[in-house]
Amino acid sequence: MKEDIKIPKVENVSVAVVKEWNEEKTAEVFNVYLINLRDSDISNVLVSSVGYGENKTTGEQIRTSTLRHFIGDMESQTFAKIEPIVEDVFGINNEYWVSFFEGKQVFDKKFVFLAESITEGNFINVPLMEVKGVVI
Repeated sequence: MKEDIKIPKVENVSVAVVKEWNEEKTAEVFNVYLINLRDSDISNVLVSSVGYGENKTTGEQIRTSTLRHFIGDMESQTFAKIEPIVEDVFGINNEYWVSFFEGKQVFDKKFVFLAESITEGNFINVPLMEVKGVVI
């Protein structure tokens, strides 16, 4: 029955938006990272991302394309880049659905950066990365 299904809680996995220099060191860009703070490796990591919300001027509903990223395996206490993100979508919700295996157990969790939450006023030190960013 439904009550017999145990859904494990995802802990020590985070998603962060980080402001950093591009490869040429000519401009600052924003990138999204997955951070594995667990004491164990995770495998078959899949991240689905989508943006959605309302245009404040016109009231029109906005929805971005859904992108899927296969990260693969991540060792404990590591991070991996998911995708670049442009400032144009900071005014809408940005959702990252993360699924992975630890051993034979599957885990998944939705991380949502709410509209207007990706601002330098919300930056903190990002674990493991030693940079500033917004972390969920």
